[in-house]
Order: sequence, then structure tokens, then C-alpha cells
Amino acid sequence: MRFRRTVGLTADQFTSTFKLVLYRLISGIIFFSLMFVILRLGLAVILKSAELARLKELLGSFFRTVFSVFSGGEAADLQNFRTDFHEALTAFVHMLGTHLDSIIGSLIGVVLMYILQRFVNGIALFAIASTVNDRMSVYARTRFASAYFKNIGKAALYHVLYVPLSFLYDVLSLLASWLFFFFIPSLLPTWGGASVLLAIALTLAAIICMQALKLTLISSWMPSMIADGKSVTAGLRLSLRHCGKGFWKRLAMFVVACYLVVFVNVGFALFTVGSGLILTIPTSYLFFLVMQFVDYYETAGKKYFVDKNTIAGGEDDPKPEKTDL
Repeated sequence: MRFRRTVGLTADQFTSTFKLVLYRLISGIIFFSLMFVILRLGLAVILKSAELARLKELLGSFFRTVFSVFSGGEAADLQNFRTDFHEALTAFVHMLGTHLDSIIGSLIGVVLMYILQRFVNGIALFAIASTVNDRMSVYARTRFASAYFKNIGKAALYHVLYVPLSFLYDVLSLLASWLFFFFIPSLLPTWGGASVLLAIALTLAAIICMQALKLTLISSWMPSMIADGKSVTAGLRLSLRHCGKGFWKRLAMFVVACYLVVFVNVGFALFTVGSGLILTIPTSYLFFLVMQFVDYYETAGKKYFVDKNTIAGGEDDPKPEKTDL
């Protein structure tokens, strides 16, 4: 029931996707430009180094050598390439060691820009969430700009705490998945390529489950702040308390939702040569926002509009009511 209502409310709010696309496009251009400048300035010495130029030259000659071997050339040329490449790579690694401070500084700068970009994009998501809540609570259509500036203070406080926690959780999840990927083949050494495919499948499943777990833990955090005016910390505590109410049911719902989102995005990427992701990725964010609000309203036993003529209740009142709006 919650899943079906989420799909319906997402379709009702679909126009928000275009606003999110425009916002993310502008912020993406700005932050990509900043990251490019940081990398360009921080790694200028490396990019202009003779060692890197030598590696590029050898890589170009490698493809020419392979082509010549297939055309009847001497295979000994490949052995010469391996020797030259090993020497060039050793020199390049040694050069990187002498500029380690520039590399670390550039990486820190890029990570900070990435976190700041998530913060800025998150404020827009908070505004979209506010419009979703207005639609569900009083069946009103709130303008994105109005919701953005009305909630910018609360959204900033939320993302000051959420972005670092989420970033740390994602890094730890990727690290755990990376270790998991290399652990599985070691258990099945005689399976050959099948063990690698199994490791990839299980690793992807682990990543999806960890993201579903994160959504489960924070599912009531943002909705409680917007719908009931909770503070940032009070909303987080409430969200963690709500996890005790039907945790496995909620986790299963988010796992299914994550798989559905992956399936839709991969499908659109394949059949539209990537262009469909412009719409499917923002729609995925909207879908998860709506799902969090539906879950929060149901768990808290609050009434909300499913459509113009239907008001749904919480878990204790599953039958929708009809209205004359």
C-alpha cells in the first residue's frame, strides 16, 4: 500500500523533476569548474612533467606496436615496450613522491568541493521535500522558489549534520564492499570466472542493502523536521526510534525501492544512450523523498492526501477517506 501510494504521489509531483534538473545542472557546472581549477593548479607540475609525457608517449607507441605485431611485425618490440614502460612508470611514481603535498592538497580540495556540492544540492532537495509535504498535508502546490527560501535555514542546519554523516557512511560502505569483493573469490578459488561474477553480484547486492539501511535509519528525519517542526537532533532521534516500529518491513521496502531505481536507471541508460538519466536520476531522488514522507505519515498515524478526493490514514486507519475537494 505504501509503495503504491508513493508511486502515485511521485507521479503527481513529477514536475519537480525539471526544477531539480535545472538546479543540479547549474550547480554541477559551477562545482565541476571549481574542481577543475583546483586540480589544474595543484597538479600543474605533474601534468607538465617529462615523466608523464614519457608515459603518454609509451602508451601511444604500445597500440602502434600491437597493431604492427598483428600485421606481421616483430613480437620482440613488445618485450622492449615492457622494459621501457617499467622504467618510465618507476620514474613517474618517484616523481609523484616528490610532489605528494600537492597531490594531497588537491585531493582534499576536490573532496571539500564534493561535500559542498552535496550540501548545496541537498538544500534544493529539502525544498522539494517541503513541496511534497504541502501537497500531502493540505493538497497545495507550493512554488519551488518559495519553499527554497522559506526553508533555507532549516535545510542548512539539516545538511550540516547529514552531509558529513552520509559521506562517512558511504565511504565506509564502499570500503566494506571493496573488501567483500576480494573476499568472495578467495572462498571459491576453483570456480574461476564464475567466482568473480558471483563476487560482483554479491557486492552490488551489499551496496544496495547498505543504502537501503541508510534510508531506513533516516526515513523519518527530514519529514519530522518539515511536517512537525522538529529540530535537527530531535528529528534524528525520532527517526532512530521509528526504526523500532516494523524495522524489517521498512528495510525490505527500501531494498525493493533501491533495486527498482537501479533497474529503471540502467534500463533508461541502455535504451537512451545515457540521455534518459537526465530525468530518471532526479526522479529517483523525488521517489525516495516521497517514500520517506509516506512512511513517516503512516508510522506517525497522520492523515494525508493521496489524490484530490482521497485522504489516507496511518497504520491504524488503513482505509482511505473520500473528500469533496
